[in-house]
Amino acid sequence: MGSQGDVRNGGENMAAWLVAVNTLKIQPFELPPLGPHDVRVRMKAVGICGSDVHYLKTLRCAHFVVEEPMVIGHECAGIIEEIGSEVTHLVPGDRVALEPGISCWRCSYCKQGSYNLCPEMKFFATPPVHGSLANQVVHPAELCFKLPDDISLEEGAMCEPLSVGVHACRRANVGPETNVLIMGAGPIGLVALLAARAFGAPRVVIVDVDEFRLSVAKDLGASETVQVSTKAEDVAGEVELIKKAMGEAVDITLDCAGFTKTMTTALNVTRPGGKVCLVGMGHNEMTVPLTPAAAREVDVVGVFRYKNTWPLCIDFLRSGKIDVKPLITHRFGFSQKEVEDAFETSARGGSAIKVMFNL
Repeated sequence: MGSQGDVRNGGENMAAWLVAVNTLKIQPFELPPLGPHDVRVRMKAVGICGSDVHYLKTLRCAHFVVEEPMVIGHECAGIIEEIGSEVTHLVPGDRVALEPGISCWRCSYCKQGSYNLCPEMKFFATPPVHGSLANQVVHPAELCFKLPDDISLEEGAMCEPLSVGVHACRRANVGPETNVLIMGAGPIGLVALLAARAFGAPRVVIVDVDEFRLSVAKDLGASETVQVSTKAEDVAGEVELIKKAMGEAVDITLDCAGFTKTMTTALNVTRPGGKVCLVGMGHNEMTVPLTPAAAREVDVVGVFRYKNTWPLCIDFLRSGKIDVKPLITHRFGFSQKEVEDAFETSARGGSAIKVMFNL
């Protein structure tokens, strides 16, 4: 695989390719040509997402299947190296956070503003589209957002997972008059906590099975935490514990795990007329008490990625309303061994929340 387009910049462009189950290899990566509305970005910070680990372990995530080698990674930020002839709002040297999904802008969903639902979406590291764990990528300039000087490139890369929390809060109408429950204190649950706080939620209670993650949630500003089990028969008792921890009605529940048990808990604990927002995708199919929830007019809304979130995320970071730095627990360089070690660290969980590559 050649990489002639990058020779003038000091050698081949390399990327971390997913080539088989549990096999990542750093290999040459040929950049596509630079279009008039594109920019070439030198990657500097790339985070590992749970979906990246899932692809590595199983070569699939939901209905997306890896059928040929694919460059991994989609949480990213870098520095502009070259701009297309029609690009006017960015210049070489600008530090940018990249929104990883390219929609068609022609279909009815895009025209209505719901471009995250575009059936033609080309999303970094979602088969067959290559991702961003590479020295350089070419990307539409309109999806590259300039970072203020006081926001690091690592924080810029964190705009991608943070966007999921922001979009969930928008979908559920989180605000100063809504008490929020979050199921799951993994990376997405924790950014949802930060987003709910930034949106003004007066009380945010977070639930998880893991004591360490709950301690992190507490440090990040959770009003209360509740440790639960994985046993379905414990739901009724845990619902009472959660209500006690909230102290008031649960207006909105964000299920950032997406398991049968977490959704059952969410539907049972949310007040009549409240909202349950399904963010996580742990189980593809569930059997949950939907009819009793419907009888209490509990709305269930879905979340898929995000839309129009990067400017708000950057503003939250710039203003100090959100601090994502504590979420970055492990850092690795861009070598074959470090790439393997980083994914092992992320997959193992434990004290690892967000694993970040510094390129």
